[in-house]
Amino acid sequence: MFQNLLKTVRVNISTVISIIKTNTRLREISFSSSDITKQELYEDTELILGTLMQDIPKLQEWLIYDHCAVVMRLYAIYERFVEEIIADWLTLLPVLFPQYSELEERIRNTHQIGVGRLLIEIKKNRYKHLNIENVIRGFFYGYTNEAEYYLLPDAFLFHEQNLRRETLDKLMADAGLPNAWIWIENHRAVKYFIEEIRGSQNTAESELNDLIIYRNDAAHGSPDNFLRAHALLELCIFVEALCQALAELVTYQVLERKKVLGQTQEVGRITEWLKKREAGIAKFEEITMLSVGRSLFLVSEGTSCCVLATITSIQNNGIPVNEIQTTKGMEVGLKFDVDAKKGLRLYQLQD
Repeated sequence: MFQNLLKTVRVNISTVISIIKTNTRLREISFSSSDITKQELYEDTELILGTLMQDIPKLQEWLIYDHCAVVMRLYAIYERFVEEIIADWLTLLPVLFPQYSELEERIRNTHQIGVGRLLIEIKKNRYKHLNIENVIRGFFYGYTNEAEYYLLPDAFLFHEQNLRRETLDKLMADAGLPNAWIWIENHRAVKYFIEEIRGSQNTAESELNDLIIYRNDAAHGSPDNFLRAHALLELCIFVEALCQALAELVTYQVLERKKVLGQTQEVGRITEWLKKREAGIAKFEEITMLSVGRSLFLVSEGTSCCVLATITSIQNNGIPVNEIQTTKGMEVGLKFDVDAKKGLRLYQLQD
C-alpha cells in the first residue's frame, strides 16, 4: 500500500547518493597531489583525464554546486511525496467513506474552501489541467448524493510556505490525517536517525528546518555555509526516513478504516522476537490461514509502525511447514522479509 510512491522516493534518493559519491571521487582524483595515483587509476585513459581537467571547476565552487543541487533536490523529493501521498489518500476516501456526510467535518470544510479557491484561481497556469465542471462536480455530488463523489486533490494542497512541521501537520490534518508529526517522531527509522546518527543532539523538527534553510539559501542566494559529502549523505537518510514514516501513517489510517468496515481484522500479535534469528513467536486470536509467501501488516500506533511483511518461513512446534490454519490461542513461529519486534499486532486483509 503506497509502496510505489515510496519506491520512487528511494530510487530518486539513491540517484542523489550516487551523484554525491561520484562527484566526491572525481574531486579526489582531480585534486590529488599524487601523480602516481592518477597514473595507476587512469593508465589507459590519459586523454580522457586530460580532457576532464581542462574544464574542471574550482574545488570550493564545485562543493557549493553539489550542496545546492542536493538540498534542492531532496526538498523537492520530500514535497512531491507529501503531495502525492495525500492525493492517493483522497482518492481512497470515497471507497472508505461511501457517503460524503461520513467524512470528518474538517475534511468537508477544507474541501469546500478549496473548491471555492480553485474557482477563483482556475485561470492560473498551474491549474490549466482543470476546468470549472470537474472542480465543482465532486463537491456537488457529495452534497446531493446524485452520484459518487470525489475529492479533487488540488483543493487540499494549497500551501504557500515550505513544509515545515506546522505546515505539514496542517496539510495532513486537513485531509483527515491528524497527528502526523507525533507519528513521525515515534517512527523507528526517524528515531534511529536522531539517536544513532545524530547522537540525540538534534530533533526531527530541527533536521527538517535545517534542510529547508539550506534549500532556501541555495534557491535564493549564495550559501555562506555548505555541506560536504558525508553530511549530504546523512540528509538523504533523513528524507527517506521521513517519507517512510508518512507512508506508514497513511497505511495505518487506511487499515483502521477497513477494520471498521470489516475488510480487515487483527488476527494476533508478536509475543516474542528473537533479534539474532530475525524471527519470532506470534499468538493468534482468530482462525486464519497462514502460508509462506502470504503477507500480514505489522502494526503499532504507539511506535508508529504499519508495514506490510511477507512470511518467509513458518514453524509449528519447531517443525517447518509451508502453511497452517491457526486456532484461538495458538502460537506459531514466523519469519518475515522485514525486521519486527515484540508487541506488534498482526492484521490480515479479508479476501
